[in-house]
Amino acid sequence: MSEAPVAVPSGVSQLPVQEVQYRILIIDDEAAIRESLETLLVLEGYAVEMAINGEAGLVRIEQQNYDLVLLDLALPGRSGLELLPLIRERQPDLPVIMITAYGKVENVVDAIRAGAQNFVQKPWDNEKLLADIRAAIARRHAEEENVQLKRALKQRYNFSNIIGKSELMLRIFDLVAQVAPSRSTVLIQGESGTGKELIAKALHANSPRRDKPFIPVNTGAVPTDLLESTLFGHTKGAFTSAIAAKKGYFELANGGTLFLDEIGTMSMDTQAKILRVLQDRRFMQLGGVAEIQVDVRIVTATNVDLRQAVREGKFREDLYYRLNVITVDLPPLRARREDIPLLAAHFLKRYSEENDLPLRVLGPEALRALVEYDWPGNVRELENVIERSVVLSSTPHVGIELLPGHLTGRNYSSSLLEHNPEASLFEILENIERRIIVDKLERCNWNQTEAAEQFRIPLSTLNQKIKRLNVEIRKRIKES
Repeated sequence: MSEAPVAVPSGVSQLPVQEVQYRILIIDDEAAIRESLETLLVLEGYAVEMAINGEAGLVRIEQQNYDLVLLDLALPGRSGLELLPLIRERQPDLPVIMITAYGKVENVVDAIRAGAQNFVQKPWDNEKLLADIRAAIARRHAEEENVQLKRALKQRYNFSNIIGKSELMLRIFDLVAQVAPSRSTVLIQGESGTGKELIAKALHANSPRRDKPFIPVNTGAVPTDLLESTLFGHTKGAFTSAIAAKKGYFELANGGTLFLDEIGTMSMDTQAKILRVLQDRRFMQLGGVAEIQVDVRIVTATNVDLRQAVREGKFREDLYYRLNVITVDLPPLRARREDIPLLAAHFLKRYSEENDLPLRVLGPEALRALVEYDWPGNVRELENVIERSVVLSSTPHVGIELLPGHLTGRNYSSSLLEHNPEASLFEILENIERRIIVDKLERCNWNQTEAAEQFRIPLSTLNQKIKRLNVEIRKRIKES
């Protein structure tokens, strides 16, 4: 299967200003500056309006919707910094780029903290200014599109947490909406991190079972000798540690949906018992003598090729056909790159709110890097990268320097030498090893066992390196 072409997000290169005329307001007291900016922007296809001071600008913003404001810092009366909060009160999502002849660091920091998208110093570079304008407008419209898309999906289906506008995802939304009301079993296939549990939840939420339990079980994370007890329950005394009777997930999910993730890891014995539940809708607890009748819809997921597992004798063929009544094939993120800006905006908003920070926005270089990266860890890896960037950012602007080195292709050793030219070879090598381990852990969602397997070293060796290099272990994002 050939890889989808790289889709460069709007605003990173050119916005279609010839097709859609974006409206820009210039607030500046110098006539020459206003005229120069107007000429530049009109030639690019923008609709331009101007105000000679802050009060006139506020009146226009109250009367008209704009896509962006170019705001001078040194205005008569209220300064640009004083005006900025008033603009954001009237239109919170309106991007503002500050322009000034005074490029002091404190001015830049104050402007960004107050909510400015960017800060341009006079005399400006026309191409850079136009690129900043395109990026700011693109970010705003991506965020608006994200909100509208989620609203539309929630109205059409109950897909509150699934983000995507690509043709691949829209076809999946239609398939899920079509099969959700049925009782058929569904097999969700896709690489790790593509959002299989979210699809399972959407199937449940759009079914007549929506008011009954939805119970997810990661069968690969439960030890084989405990999985049957977990699924079917046990009676008191069924085994040594069974000091009390316990219901299994099949019984707890009665009337609802049971989601079995990593179904390909089940033992053949457990597979046989799952098959019987699917055929007869009844089972027995471990140690029990009476059968229990249940009405449970089974949704399963796997990141392995079950057909190949059947051929290798590792998965029951009869169970495979029972589970594979309806198949949902989730595409990897690299096959739907046009969804990356929407997903990034969604995660930026989530983790800005979770960390009580002003809304973070991606710079054009950072967004381009996200779109061009292949994302072996898929949406889960993107979420992890965005959370990391939000936590490490000191301003609302998230630049490419906040992205992990493996994603941007930055050279570790040269960057270390630039920051610490007197570092010894041992220190440089130690820092490189630390960064490589952190990058791998991030790509594995901070799952140390998975990282050790990918490094092809024992888990104990990785743990020793983590301790020796003082690697700070971050929390894992909930898997989906």
